[in-house]
Amino acid sequence: MRVLILIPARYASTRFPGKPLAEIGGRPVIQHVVEKASSVAEDVFVATDDTRIFERVEAFGGHAVMTSENHKSGTDRCFEAYQHVVARNKRSYDVVVNIQGDEPFILPEQVRSLVSCFEDSRIQIATLAKQFESSADVFDPNKVKVVCSARQTALYFSRSAIPYCRGTEPDCWLSATGFYKHVGMYAYRPEVLKEITALPQGVLEKAESLEQLRWLENGYTIAVRLTEHESIGIDTPEDLERANAFYCLI
Repeated sequence: MRVLILIPARYASTRFPGKPLAEIGGRPVIQHVVEKASSVAEDVFVATDDTRIFERVEAFGGHAVMTSENHKSGTDRCFEAYQHVVARNKRSYDVVVNIQGDEPFILPEQVRSLVSCFEDSRIQIATLAKQFESSADVFDPNKVKVVCSARQTALYFSRSAIPYCRGTEPDCWLSATGFYKHVGMYAYRPEVLKEITALPQGVLEKAESLEQLRWLENGYTIAVRLTEHESIGIDTPEDLERANAFYCLI
């Protein structure tokens, strides 16, 4: 399969402006992401709306495309970037992978796992999940939960603890059943990426502020692959400190 990896990266951030350019081990966060992605696919592009990120990526030998400042989600930015790359490279792709630009510790094996989902012609979108190990995390609305079918396709995503364990004290929920954290890495068939970016927001997305619910609400099939790897996303300066400490240990 011909794979295109896109890495949306914005400079603006409420909690940590410029985080894609913050350094871990002497290299910018975005460079770590590009290097990991480049071990999986030949075509890897950073999709940004900021010339500082564009110039830094090109300076370390990566590839970048400029996109609009007005996108509401990374998926929207990826679709614009996809159009630019297809026109530039004059080639088509079987799978488009969306990797967040603030995830420097992703594993190439995670990306390959997503891509392998598309060997099944029924799969339209794929993502990752990891089993929770902490009861506190299960009830944290900032950690998105996913429940799956027997075929390992997503039934629902929520900020609430799902499933609800009736008749069990909340402190015992984690031992009563498995809870899974959604890991925000996606892969799409190109035609599906085009379709989902044209969809209006639905009731569920507005309620939970989760764009993937728009896709489920419109009948798209999202495959979920499990990972045991816990990444460190860079959302705050404190996250950067933790990431540098972790980097020194690997």
